[in-house]
Amino acid sequence: MTDIPILSLVTYFPLLGVALIFLFVNGVEEKTAGPARLIALVTCIINAIISLYLFQVFDPANPGFQLVEKHVWMEKWGIAYHKGVDGISVWFVLISALLAPICVLSAYSGITKRTKEFMIALLVLQTMMIGMFTALDLVLLYLFFEGVLIPMFLMIGIWGGQGRIYAAFKFFLYTFAGSVLLLLGLMVLAIHGGTTDMTVLMKNPDIPFDLARWLWLAFFAAFAVKTPMWPFHTWLPFAHVEAPTAGSVILAGVLLKMGGYGLMRFQMQLLPEASHYFSEFVLVLSVIAIIYTSLVALAQTDLKKLIAYSSVAHMGYVTLGLFAGNQVGVEGAMFVMLSHTVVSSALFLCVGVVYDRLHTRDIARYGALANNMPRYAIVFMVFTLASVGLPGTSGFVGEFLSMMGAFLRGSVWGALAGLGVILGAAYMLLLYRRMFYGESRHADAQAMPDLSLREYIIFIPLVVLVLWLGLAPGPVREMMAPTLKSFVENYQTYVSTEATGAEARGGVE
Repeated sequence: MTDIPILSLVTYFPLLGVALIFLFVNGVEEKTAGPARLIALVTCIINAIISLYLFQVFDPANPGFQLVEKHVWMEKWGIAYHKGVDGISVWFVLISALLAPICVLSAYSGITKRTKEFMIALLVLQTMMIGMFTALDLVLLYLFFEGVLIPMFLMIGIWGGQGRIYAAFKFFLYTFAGSVLLLLGLMVLAIHGGTTDMTVLMKNPDIPFDLARWLWLAFFAAFAVKTPMWPFHTWLPFAHVEAPTAGSVILAGVLLKMGGYGLMRFQMQLLPEASHYFSEFVLVLSVIAIIYTSLVALAQTDLKKLIAYSSVAHMGYVTLGLFAGNQVGVEGAMFVMLSHTVVSSALFLCVGVVYDRLHTRDIARYGALANNMPRYAIVFMVFTLASVGLPGTSGFVGEFLSMMGAFLRGSVWGALAGLGVILGAAYMLLLYRRMFYGESRHADAQAMPDLSLREYIIFIPLVVLVLWLGLAPGPVREMMAPTLKSFVENYQTYVSTEATGAEARGGVE
């Protein structure tokens, strides 16, 4: 059964939907919108089923790469079409595929112009994201990593709000600048290692320390922008505010995880000694991101901007847990990424619900929505509490483990991260009170209808995931544990060996 090239199938199946839209959807907007949406939805649902099958045949007890596909691409330079997944990347493939049908459904009411082209961009973007998470060759990974920029740039620039051009170019220039440094780093790494095969480079990350530090900084520039870490985060609020709802969902749910995934693969696996050297630098940036962006979120009057800044704060817990460098912290970082995918995506979908009805993101324009939209109020409350990190929700597990890992590294890091939890509760609960309680001064807000059937279909699986990950995180942690244990052991072993060698060299000198 596993002889099927399932990774290629799940990567390129969305392009079949693109081909079908090109072939069979022609004519004026009124006639093409429905068929384009239907083809995209069916394609994404089938691809989600394929990803679930991939998850089913994946062996969590095996910490190595599985379902590997390798074909020589450019023999002269040793470049290959090489794909595979382990206990880290398989989760990102799954969330990329499962979010896609939700994005299509959210665009049913939000995208009314050039629907055909939007669906094509969405399907191409899905291929690029999944391709990046499954690539095991440096060149192949870079092609997919860069390929994400084009459809996302178009989604913001064409279907975004009034400031879409500025937001699209800021997104493109920030991420492209980091990508140039990534390309240079990959070239140096390939020349030094004599191969572009990531699996070979990971087994023997024997790179001179002086070179490793420069490579680390080059890779960090690319992935810190994507995560995004403070102070490289300024493109994100603009991109979120101007992007259509589906674009914001993909940005929060998947694109930010490309940064976290890159930090794990390139910083900690390929350059463990340099990662340890720079770890306190990253921990400082992480706690600044958690506290500073939480304070900025408190001052926001725009719904999307508030949630965008909360995303930066939550991704701070990811980098905090990762660079704590221990098993608990790394597990926490992975869990935060999974939880953030669900919760942040859901919150942007919640914004889309009221924006489609009232066409404003100004928090002051709402109020007392619990009266006329009680079911929406319940759904929003679930995701608000998950964002706050209430026990029993997905948000609690990841943040708790991440902070525990930080405490194990140093009590100061854990204490500072704890401030972010308090501030997070402040801005999210304040937002909820302002939107759903108090007095409403606007009749149009009070006239808005409650959730539709389509919106129920979007939110029910997300609510279930939030509660399932919060109440029964054991199975998920068990599936991650073998790979993450191997990941941390290799990192700590290499770091401790190099540290001992450095001390010995220092003593001789």
